[in-house]
Parts: sequence; structure tokens; C-alpha cells
Amino acid sequence: MVDKYIPRTHQSYRFSIAPMMDCTDRHFRVLMRQISRRALLYTEMIVAQALYHSKNLNALLDFDQIEHPIALQVGGDDPKLLAEAARIAEAWGYDEINLNVGCPSPRVQSGNFGACMMANPNNVARCIEAMAKASDLDVTIKHRIGIDDLDSDELLREFVDQVSSAGAQRFAIHARKAWLKGLDPKQNRTIPPLQYERVADLKTKRPHLKIELNGGLETPEECFEALKIFDGAMVGRSAYSHPLRWQKMDAMLFGEKAINIKPSDVIKGVIPHAEQHLKQNGRLWNIGRHLLQLVEEVPGARAWRRDFGVKAQKKTAGLEILEEAARQLNDAGL
Repeated sequence: MVDKYIPRTHQSYRFSIAPMMDCTDRHFRVLMRQISRRALLYTEMIVAQALYHSKNLNALLDFDQIEHPIALQVGGDDPKLLAEAARIAEAWGYDEINLNVGCPSPRVQSGNFGACMMANPNNVARCIEAMAKASDLDVTIKHRIGIDDLDSDELLREFVDQVSSAGAQRFAIHARKAWLKGLDPKQNRTIPPLQYERVADLKTKRPHLKIELNGGLETPEECFEALKIFDGAMVGRSAYSHPLRWQKMDAMLFGEKAINIKPSDVIKGVIPHAEQHLKQNGRLWNIGRHLLQLVEEVPGARAWRRDFGVKAQKKTAGLEILEEAARQLNDAGL
């Protein structure tokens, strides 16, 4: 387990965990905070309209204080609703607010937001401007290098210039285009080729802008190389599938003391959060499903995951399941 977290937001974007639906909920974020206390963490995307109409903001927005620095990612195309989302985010204690202009899913397209918004940079700029005026939070944006046939370096620069002028403080750029028809979201994460050189060219031509590289970064070493060009490195699926792989980042990038973090340490660190979750009538599996990825590439890993998964999924599963799992791993030297 890492030392007690001390909030530090300065340049936390140098290493961030990308917002991912069904992955970066508050339970996974608490897990990742055991591994890196400096990474910028993101929520799953929350639709601005849902925030506006919600009668239970706690369910959508609550987070543990150890999750700082944390950014709220929102989706939407209505400047007024997004401005209200920014005000809510600030009142709730988030460190940043991020607009999703990168998700290509049909469901998101049907709401006229996500990646399809790149076809209308004027409206994206209006949204960013409204958000920037509504609160003192940094407003950032996550987007693709292009969509469908709107996919040239000139269009990318024009998009970024317009959105920057509207008040965007930082750009997290997934270095793939998105095909809005013909590919599903999973295919859009893998089939369009990565084009790091296009994002690098943008950074060269717009050196004053803060640009994070996203897409295909698999190891700390790859992030370190990316940071020779870009202001930040954003990791997605690899962080979720291999969380302990990233325990080097605080030492590599932020000068923290190197710590050997074991799976048992992470589970012990999550127990206080799990205790509160269970007191609020939550289920252990909400947390346990994220812990399965902690143990890999060691003898007995599959058997441990199977045993833990069966026990943690029971409706009556309590803290004793986590305590037992931590003991088993500790006894195995993990």
C-alpha cells in the first residue's frame, strides 16, 4: 500500500488513467490509488443531461478523498447543460472537468455527442467556453485525430485551435481516427491504425498547447518515451488489465520513493473503502471484480482468481473474503 496520499495536482496529467466505461468507477480508482498516488484519475463518462436531471447525485459523483487528483469526464452537446455540469463538478470537489469528444459508440452518437462532435467544432467550442465560464476548474477535452473522412492534419489543427481559443486547457488525443459507421467501439480501439506522428506534428506546430498522448501505450517505458515529446501520457486498457505494471510511474516521473507494491498490499489498502461500501449496502463484487487483475503471470494465479471470484460474488460476501485473499497472497510472497 502506498503512503497516505497527499493531494498534488501539479502536472498530475503527465501520467493519467483514461476514462473507461464499466472500468474506471470509484472502486477501481481506489485500487489504482494504492499503486500510484500521483496519477490523474478519471471517472467514467457521465452524461451532462443525467447530471442535470438526477435526484441522486451521490450515486453519480461521490468519490473517496484519496482519489485526488481526479477529473470528472462528461458527455453532451448542450452548452447550458455542460456549464451546469462544470458548476456541479466544482461544488463536488473535482480537480478538473473533461469533455468527451472521442467515444464512437452508436448510443453516444444517437445523443449527438462523443466523437461525432468533431464534425461540428463550432459547437464544441461553445461547449468548452460555457464550461470554462461556469467554474474555476480546468476544462480539458479528450478526442480523436479525426472521424470518417474528416481526417486531415489541417482539420485537426483547426479543431484544436478553435477549441483552445474557447478555453480548453489541455488536449488528450487518442492517436487513432474513429469510424462512426462500420466499426463498433471495441474495433475502434484497435482497427484504425495508431498515428503517433500526427499528434507529434501537432505538438511541434502548437508547442504552447498541453497535449497528452493516448492510445496503445502498454508499458511505463513507452510512456516515458512519449513524454519526451508530449506533455502527458494517458493509459487505458493496459492499466485496467495490468494495474501493478504501473507502480514504477511515481518514481520515474514524479521523484517519489520507489516502493515494491504487492497484490496483497493493494487488497489490504482497499479494505477500508470496502468496509464503507458494504455499510452502505453495496456488494463486495463491485470491488472484487477489479481485483482479479492484480495476480497474473505467477504459478497459481488462475486458481487464485477462480477461488476469489467465486467467493466474492456471493451476495453475503464480506470483508473476510478480502482479508483471506490478502493472507493467501502474502503467504505466497505476493
